[in-house]
Amino acid sequence: MWLSDFRVVLPDRVLPRGSVRVEDGAIAEIAEEPVAGAALSGGGLLLLPGFIDMHGDMIEREVEPRPGVRMPLELGLRDLDRRLKVAGVATAYAAVSFNPKSAYGHLRSYDHSREMLRALKAMRPDLKVDHRVHARFEITFPDALGVVEELIADGTVDLVSLTDHTPGQGQYRDLEALKRRTAREQGLTAEQAEIAVRERIAEKQAHAGRMAATLDAVARVCAEHGVALASHDDDTVEKVALMRALGATISEFPVTAEAAAEARRLGLAVAMGAPNALRGRSYSGNLSARDAHSAGLLDILAADYHPSAILPAILVLARSDPDGLAGATRLATTNPAKALGLADRGAIAPGLRADLVIADDSGVGHVRAAFRAGRKIFSDGTVALRGAE
Repeated sequence: MWLSDFRVVLPDRVLPRGSVRVEDGAIAEIAEEPVAGAALSGGGLLLLPGFIDMHGDMIEREVEPRPGVRMPLELGLRDLDRRLKVAGVATAYAAVSFNPKSAYGHLRSYDHSREMLRALKAMRPDLKVDHRVHARFEITFPDALGVVEELIADGTVDLVSLTDHTPGQGQYRDLEALKRRTAREQGLTAEQAEIAVRERIAEKQAHAGRMAATLDAVARVCAEHGVALASHDDDTVEKVALMRALGATISEFPVTAEAAAEARRLGLAVAMGAPNALRGRSYSGNLSARDAHSAGLLDILAADYHPSAILPAILVLARSDPDGLAGATRLATTNPAKALGLADRGAIAPGLRADLVIADDSGVGHVRAAFRAGRKIFSDGTVALRGAE
């Protein structure tokens, strides 16, 4: 089928009135002009590649929409699927933590995280989005190693990030700000928040002797099974160098410009949040994704906690990107596909999978329809196909 008269966003340029032919779930042909008798006429709407989200934190909130209110896993995963497809996400890596001491500790216990990820994998054939798993390995909890190794070995995990949320470094370099946030989010007094922060620091110190061996073990099992490895919240050049030595190929959410620049110098792809880029600042006061983009240090946009921010963030960054809309779109399509080894998708090009997004760019932008492998997975009713879908 032909999709005709769109502003087709290619990896290097935008066709003002282009057309794309889809056959057997793949992109078969691209034309620079409208095509008569097309199954769908875009009337000037945008046609982009389906978004690839390497880090989405939404799954836990879908399973437990209010603290202590647990929903059936199947319901939560279907709700997550709907939320992603409406945002234009065709491939999503659900980021799940193994951190029983976090504010979401009951959800991030080893057993619950294992159960949730296996349920997601089992439901994949029935979901519209291509769901994959991003295991967030908290290095201060080495007891999670056995669980993560098991999930990697049986093919459940597709991406691992090495995270360290210990106060005093990374995302939480500002201890006083962390204490205030802890008190606010957990309803604690200032004294109680101070004790909680001290306990988290002590937890890391207690496991310091096992940490190097644990990091080596995680890196080794990822390499053995071809699972991509990412660092998380890099704040110094020394930390970036350590992560690169372990085999990390992605630096997600670096908190300083110096760390982002070092990651780029060492060949790591730099990933940051779409909400950060859209708002122009990090909610925790760290590196702005817009500033990283302006400095040429941004490679990948991830949903982080808000997938509907991806399209608006692309449109914002397109205003300053050296390659305009084509360059900004690569941040959520071509670049994550390359970093994650997804050679069959990520661009509108002949032979690649027909993961496509129809959108308009008025206001903050609006996803009108989405396709995965040539099949419509979402439509808001403003565009309609003629003939077989």
